[in-house]
Amino acid sequence: MFKRHHKQTLGSIYCPEPRKEAIKLSATGYLQINAYTSNAKIPVKDAAVTITGDDDRIIAFRLTNRSGQLDEPIPITVPDLIESQEPNPPERPFSTVNLYARAEDYEMILVEDVQIFADTQTDQNLELIPLSEFPESYNKEEIFITTPQAL
Repeated sequence: MFKRHHKQTLGSIYCPEPRKEAIKLSATGYLQINAYTSNAKIPVKDAAVTITGDDDRIIAFRLTNRSGQLDEPIPITVPDLIESQEPNPPERPFSTVNLYARAEDYEMILVEDVQIFADTQTDQNLELIPLSEFPESYNKEEIFITTPQAL
């Protein structure tokens, strides 16, 4: 049902070296969604948002309210804040999630690698585009890939 797009990033983008011991996911970060349409940011009610982890495991499924937001932010397990206190950490000091958003009469949106940090709320804007009146364009989807922070 959902298409997973794998990518490899090289060059000046932050790519941590593998760590011998696994990093502990002992903290919590939060994700809030803002679903809207047009440059006027008109809220989209009942947009279905699915959040998945790196392993494509579903973390949460929510519908947006009449303000185009989730009723409350979604808690995400992330590395402890101490992991981001040194320059060039051996592991990325954040967790990443993928978002799938779909609303009736709008194109589906896929946002990959949304970064969630400890003790921080990440606000993700989702600009939904209305579907055309032509049936051949009903199955369009937009894909956005978030590149890692250069920490």
